[in-house]
Amino acid sequence: MMRNKNGFTLVELIVVILLVAIVSTYAASRYLGKSSFSAYTYQEAVISVIRQVQVNRMQSNLHDESGDLTPFVLTFKDQCLGSQYSCTQSELNALQRSDFVVIDSGSFSGEQVCAANKSLDSVSFDLLGNPILDKGQALSEPNVEITINDGDITVSLCINSQGYVSKGECLC
Repeated sequence: MMRNKNGFTLVELIVVILLVAIVSTYAASRYLGKSSFSAYTYQEAVISVIRQVQVNRMQSNLHDESGDLTPFVLTFKDQCLGSQYSCTQSELNALQRSDFVVIDSGSFSGEQVCAANKSLDSVSFDLLGNPILDKGQALSEPNVEITINDGDITVSLCINSQGYVSKGECLC
């Protein structure tokens, strides 16, 4: 007797449904919720913003007494890191700028490290890209460490006395 084999068996259908459920569960977990890579993504974005503010300052050719240096001051407090100008602008104007990073649920903080361990909320750059305090005062300790906390993970980066920005904590 010949059997007509049009269609799938019940076992084949159950196996396919289980495979689709496993794949969709994995895909949903990747798109929903917070990723463990978000702090590291912020770290890359912050390095880019710091370098942008540095380069803008080096290209400005303004002396400290000659004009408004607000766009060249790097501010890192609460949920915004970027030029002081962009972190204080209204949300509508800030969306047109690329020199800041806003963290949704977390914070940025900074400090001079090694000997001073002084908390900072901003740092300026001289015409060579070296970090300085406001009003042109040199840092007593040249290393500035910025901490990025996204709620789950905390990462750091360091701006050394020559303006080089690196991932990780500052070495003394």
